[in-house]
Amino acid sequence: MYSDGLSEHMLELLKTVYDDASSCTELDSKDNTHLNMIHRPELGVTYTKLHVWRLTQYSKCVYLDSDTLVAQNVDDMFDRPEFAAVTDLGWPDFFNSGVFVFEPSDDTYRSILDFAVDHGTWDGGDQGLLNNYFSDWRKMDESHRLPFTYNVCPTAALGYKAALKKVAGDIKIIHFMGHHKPWQHKGVTPMAPFWALWHYIYHHKVREHVPAKIYAGPSEDEHLQSIKLGLPDYRNFTAYLDFQKIVKETLHKI
Repeated sequence: MYSDGLSEHMLELLKTVYDDASSCTELDSKDNTHLNMIHRPELGVTYTKLHVWRLTQYSKCVYLDSDTLVAQNVDDMFDRPEFAAVTDLGWPDFFNSGVFVFEPSDDTYRSILDFAVDHGTWDGGDQGLLNNYFSDWRKMDESHRLPFTYNVCPTAALGYKAALKKVAGDIKIIHFMGHHKPWQHKGVTPMAPFWALWHYIYHHKVREHVPAKIYAGPSEDEHLQSIKLGLPDYRNFTAYLDFQKIVKETLHKI
């Protein structure tokens, strides 16, 4: 789904990749008080993701934030019930709303919107709202709790490096949440292996289709750091055409 403001050129590109591209109106919580508390004023428009419950042509869907990267096959997520998500690192009694399994329903969509009007959100964005709406999630059985490997935040994972190295080969989805995005960061980064995966996909699949002003690529310092660490060179397409090989080689460097 896409909202207003997307250029015709970008829309046509999306249609070459996705089987279904449908428009939706932007929804904004306009809850500046709570947004300012978490220093993320831009998250009000994350209410827009509520439109996914209107995809009733599908019986079950997996929602992924636009700052996620799928590293391995995740088809098994469709075996999970609604509502399934990964525990949030900031407060484990809640879930992170960047990755979740749900069942589209017009009734659920209207119910969530009504709930938003009556109860609002405690963080100004969709995560607080959805945790309020699915408040019984923490009491549900284990089938509703996705493993952390399905929503790995590099900045947080690096704080538990021993565990990260143990499960690195099992990482399914990488979530570049927060302010640290591969397309915004410049310079040497402790998250180089994760950055390298994102840059490979961008340069191999996306860069030739978008203007350089959108994102020209990582800095020379970042590129040199990747080479020194022995990470796959995103500029050398012919040597790394097998993405799964890239994933294994890159995650092994963590």
